Amino acid sequence: MNHLERITINPEICHGKPCVRGMRWPVEVVLDLLSSDMTKDEILEDHPELEKEDLIACLNYAKLLLSGKSIQELA
Repeated sequence: MNHLERITINPEICHGKPCVRGMRWPVEVVLDLLSSDMTKDEILEDHPELEKEDLIACLNYAKLLLSGKSIQELA
C-alpha cells in the first residue's frame, strides 16, 4: 500500500498545497524534515500528530510527481 489516500488537497488549507490528512502539514514540509538529519523516529517523537504512514505517503507522493503521473491516474 502506498498510503496516497493520506495526501489531501483542499484550497482552504495551506493555499491548496498537498497536505497530510487535511492537517496543516504540507507535504513539502514533511519532505524537508525527512531530508534533514532527523530520523523518522525523531520526527514522529517531535510531532506526535504525524504517523509513520504519513511519512511514507509523502515520499510516495513525491515519487508519483517525479514519475509524471497523477493521483487520478492511479484511481
